[in-house]
Formats: sequence, C-alpha cells, structure tokens
Amino acid sequence: MFNRILIANRGEIALRIIRAARELGCRTVCVFSEADRDGPWLEQADQTICIGPGPSTESYLRIDRIISAAETSHADAIHPGYGFLAENAEFAGVCRDCNIEFIGPSPEAMALLGDKISCKRMAREAGTPIFPGSEDAIEDPDEAIEVARGIGFPVIVKASAGGGGRGMRIARTDEELVEGIRAASQEAAAAFGNGAVYVEKFLEQARHVEVQCLGDTHGNAVHLYNRDCTSQRRHQKLIEEGPAPGVDPKIRDEVCESAAALIRNAGYAGAATVEFLMDRDQQFYMLEVNTRVQVEHPVTEAITGVDIVKETICVAAGAPLSISQEDVEIRGHAIECRVNAEDPDRGFMPQPGLVESFQAPGGFGVRVDTHVRPGYRIPPNYDSMIGKLIVHGRDRADAIARMRSAIDEFRVGPIRTTLPLHHRLLGARPFVDHDFDIHWVERFLESPQAAPAS
Repeated sequence: MFNRILIANRGEIALRIIRAARELGCRTVCVFSEADRDGPWLEQADQTICIGPGPSTESYLRIDRIISAAETSHADAIHPGYGFLAENAEFAGVCRDCNIEFIGPSPEAMALLGDKISCKRMAREAGTPIFPGSEDAIEDPDEAIEVARGIGFPVIVKASAGGGGRGMRIARTDEELVEGIRAASQEAAAAFGNGAVYVEKFLEQARHVEVQCLGDTHGNAVHLYNRDCTSQRRHQKLIEEGPAPGVDPKIRDEVCESAAALIRNAGYAGAATVEFLMDRDQQFYMLEVNTRVQVEHPVTEAITGVDIVKETICVAAGAPLSISQEDVEIRGHAIECRVNAEDPDRGFMPQPGLVESFQAPGGFGVRVDTHVRPGYRIPPNYDSMIGKLIVHGRDRADAIARMRSAIDEFRVGPIRTTLPLHHRLLGARPFVDHDFDIHWVERFLESPQAAPAS
C-alpha cells in the first residue's frame, strides 16, 4: 500500500479520498489554490501545499506544479478525483515518468477509451451495443451525408474528444448536417484541442443509463450494475439513481456484462463508467466511457456495498479486485441529488459567497458528502456543486420518500441552492413513474405545475 497519496483536487471529492486513504493507513497531501486556502477539507489532510492562484488554469490544471508538490512531499501516488486532470492522459503519463503512481487507468487505456472513435471500435469488438454511424472521423460533408442517409435522419454530430454537451450538433437535413460538422468541429477544437467529429444516429426520446465498472492490473473486471442519470439539464446531471428503474433484468445483465468486457479488453485498471442511451424498446447504445470515479459513485456504493474509492486505491497499489462478479448483488434502491449553489429561478445563476447556516440531514439511510460548513465562503472560481445528498431505501418508492424528507431537513443559507428544485422534481409524475427522457427536466421547468404526482 502507498505511504503518502497526493490529492490533486478539492472540495467534497478531496475529503472523500482522504477518508478512504486514512482507512487504508495512507497519509495524505492536499494541494490547494489561493481561493481554497480556508477549505475545510484541508484540515483533514496530513499536509497541504499551495500550488497557485484561484483560477484552475493557474493551479489545479498545472501539471508541473502538482508534480512538484508530489516530489516535495515525497508522495508515491496521486489521486486526481474527478474533473480537472482526472481524464488527462498526458498527466497520467507524466506521473509514470516521474515514478509516481497515478490512481486511475494507464495513459494508454485512458487515451484509447477517452477518444470516442477508438472507444466505439473497441466496443464493437467487445459486443457492447453502439449507435450506427461513421466508424472514423468525418471531414468530408458528402461522406457525412451518405452516412446520415444510410442510417436515417435525425443524426448527431459529436466531437471525438468531447464532453459536457460541447462539440455536439443535431441535424435533421443535409444542410443542417453540413453546418453542424463545421460548427461542432470548431467548438471541439477550441474546447478540447481536437476538432475531430463523427456522425451517429440520434434518439429523439432516450433515457441515460450507465454501468459502473472496476478493473485491475491482473486482467479482472466486474460491473456494479447500472445507474439512471436521465434527470439532467443541458447535459448536466441533477439526479442519479440506481439501479435504473424499469429495465428488464435480462437486458440489464447483458448490457452490464458487455460493459465489463469492454473494460477488460482495454486492459483497464480503476473505476470506469460506460454510459448508454436507452430507447423506449430498451435498446441500448453506448455513448462514451468516463475513465475516472464519477460524482454519482455513492449511488452504486449504496446498492452494492462496494467502496469504489478504496478499490481504486488498492488496484493502483497492485492488488487484485477484492470482489468477483458473483459477489456483487443489488440491495434496495439509492438516489443522489447534486446540491449546487445555484438559483434555479434565475436561470441557475451561480451563488458564490458566505454560507452563514448549514445543517445537513441525517437518519437511517441518509448520507451527505460535502465540504461545506457554517462560515465557509464559496469561491466563484469552480463548479457550483457544494455537496451530494444520497439516500438508500428498500425500494424506489421508499428512497423517493426518504429523499424528499431529507431535503425538507436540509438547511443552507442565505445562498440559494437546487434543493427546492430537487424536491419538486422528485414529486413530478414523469419521475415517479420513471416515464421520462433526457429532456424531461427542461420541459418541466417550462411548465413546473404540469401533472404533479404529489
């Protein structure tokens, strides 16, 4: 096991990693920016090192400063958490070159699965269901039109290195497709430094279902079943739950096993999430693979009892997975709400500033992952998520009732958060009946009183 782990992240995920490392007997080093100098999570680390000003481009995204901090503190491993450099193959490679273990996949596996075109190619070989579309990057509009007419409009243009909804354009005609390729390529080049795009079939109505997987350096890979992330706004997830409701168990198991096969064939070590879209006939199509621990990992931890963060640390230290596929069972239902410091009534405007009051809920089956406490000042430099509220119940109805009760108990002030919106979404008929698609929240926001269930 590692002696000292440097955590190249901040906030609740940094605190989550500190706790896991402590249980494994590892000391921790937290890097921080000037904007995070008073971050409560820093108090739990054994050592802290400032790596630059508030903007992430001058701190949490500076590979040279993070490596320097690791060498200065004699850290033998770096955990990237999620966001920032977590899916940066160059960073993983620099860690290896400096004889520092990167707690995550190898640079080669990360690059292979992080590029959507090569990932689709591997998925096809592993039997993982994928969208029909172009097999390689497309530059020629005539080629794109030929592909689109072959699979049928509407289609979607996607950036090979994209994410978060950037570098994506929906096209329903030849003209829209030609313009979509130009616009998506330009946006992707600016956002990711890679303008390659491809074309695939677009589903008008789809649910977002993902499969959590773990792999090790001994050739083992398991899936931890699935999560539903359909409740999202502008491709940003709001509510996650597991297992995905209403999916036929036979279909679920086949898709989950194919996701594990993809991870295994890639020689992948660590946590990975294979994301899918599912149509109304429960046909699955792979979107992408996230090569890191995800924000919603507590949902899977709740229903399986597997500590995903500890497993990733142990795997990086060379240990085989502590579980086999036969050990993984689903117990009950879990839901996670992302608590964002945003005002939904004002276009989800961020709410940086002083948190004067903060009282988290508790009780049976309730978990809160947060770094916030009274007196904490939310900086304007980073993502607005200030915590995650997770509940576990005997079934989905029990979990929904427990989540709404926990939200009622949650107190944050005077800043506005997304908690009241979550309460409304959890009581809406489309969510209760899991009769929804990835656009349902946006429709609900346009008509918030539409068919409430309670």
